[in-house]
Amino acid sequence: MKAVKLRPFVPSGEDYPLAIQFYTDLGFEPIFRSPELTIFQVDDLEFHLQNYFNRELQENYMLELVVQDLDSWWKRIQTSGVIEKYQVRAKPPALQPYGRRAIHLLDPAGVLWHITESLAEGN
Repeated sequence: MKAVKLRPFVPSGEDYPLAIQFYTDLGFEPIFRSPELTIFQVDDLEFHLQNYFNRELQENYMLELVVQDLDSWWKRIQTSGVIEKYQVRAKPPALQPYGRRAIHLLDPAGVLWHITESLAEGN
């Protein structure tokens, strides 16, 4: 039996509409939306943004998005204007102790995205 997809449920924080707009501004496409859940897609990947607030969970929640071109993603983040518009923190691409280059981006709820560059196809 082969697993075909893993879609994490990401908490939106106190302001669900703000979180939806943040991810939309960042270039993620909403493919389903309800008062409780929005499913976002980027390329072939998806995640669920849930209308859920739990400060402890949000501030300890982390995701890794592996991309082929990290510098292009950094440019995407910068040109989207999300850092200034949402007053979020972002660290530019840097080599991490585990051997990958990574961008660290906090969303408005405090969820930390590790956007890393693929070392080889599929990882």
